[in-house]
Amino acid sequence: MPAPTSPGGALRLLIVAPPLAGHLLPARALALAWAARGHRVAWVGPESALRPVLGPDAVVHPTGARLFREQAVGGAAAVRSLWDGFVVPHTRFTLGAVRRAVEQWRPDVVLVDQHSPAGALASHGAGVRWASFAPSSLEIGDPPFGDCELASWRDEVLHGLWERAGLPAAEFTDPRFSPGLVIAPTCRELAGLDRVPAEYALVGPLLADRPEPPFPWDRLAPGRRRVLVTMGTLSAEVAGDFLHRAAAALTELPDVQAVVAGPPDAALPPGAVACDRVPVLELLERGAVDAVLCHGGMNTAVESLVHGRPLVVAPIRHDQPVTAGRLAALGAAVRVDFATATSGELRAALRSVLDDPSFRAAAQLLGRQLLAGGGTVSAVERLERFARAPR
Repeated sequence: MPAPTSPGGALRLLIVAPPLAGHLLPARALALAWAARGHRVAWVGPESALRPVLGPDAVVHPTGARLFREQAVGGAAAVRSLWDGFVVPHTRFTLGAVRRAVEQWRPDVVLVDQHSPAGALASHGAGVRWASFAPSSLEIGDPPFGDCELASWRDEVLHGLWERAGLPAAEFTDPRFSPGLVIAPTCRELAGLDRVPAEYALVGPLLADRPEPPFPWDRLAPGRRRVLVTMGTLSAEVAGDFLHRAAAALTELPDVQAVVAGPPDAALPPGAVACDRVPVLELLERGAVDAVLCHGGMNTAVESLVHGRPLVVAPIRHDQPVTAGRLAALGAAVRVDFATATSGELRAALRSVLDDPSFRAAAQLLGRQLLAGGGTVSAVERLERFARAPR
């Protein structure tokens, strides 16, 4: 059966996103839904990073790849280093390639990840309409950590990128926020917004089938509750000591089995199931875990919530402290300190989310609020309307 075509004919979408799985996975879900309505989609980025996530059939305009500076671990320093060490140099490195992609692909609309400002700069310069994509909580709502000085510093950085791109100063637009459409896979409650601007589309989770790694399902012990422990691929270099403390905490919870995403030499409690990569979404869909211990990244948090699972969050950097604070305030998680939480504190936090039904009830409520956003269907419909709107 041919794919349904949206009224008005096919539209061309160009997606500009950083080469990070946490940003690419929700964008991929949107892209698949866009293509299912008969539209066309292309990407801009380093093929070495995009292909493993997008697959061999995706249209990719390559930018080449380069290494970027290591980023700080926590707080405002992590935000500064994210921009200084990655976003700004990545924007400068890719801007020429993004401009060529806009010229060659001739998109009706460009979807620009907030951490890939090159997409906004290139689109504005070419007179092509662009929408923002906000898969992270870092750029939505109040200044990070309530730090107005940090916000002012970032504003200067953004004006510098605009000027360096040769765009007229009088036309400056924050490249993180399209004046016409901002798509975010969150909800008002999780985003911490009292008022949702008209151009915001808070669509909730953007999920799609994805290749999952093999997993030894037969090693899951019947009759035991389970905790998924995952600190994310980008945190592997700093998570070792935390995983030791988590393993000690879980060792003292004999009725709980751990499922750990970690290297073969990771610290493990007795009876744990550990793999370098675990099928997080499939574990949640099967109801195979009762709670999640993680760093508070948006993808893991949202996927846990839409399946009604409470969390223990140990944020490390970037948007994780923001998300962790909101989850704790909403009663769906216990927040612990990544650097200093003892095994006893981790054990108590896990006991709370496993034994106190209020945490699961709060997670289920937040999951329903997220799902009410409409997901990929709502995102694509808003993007279509934006692309077709009179200029």
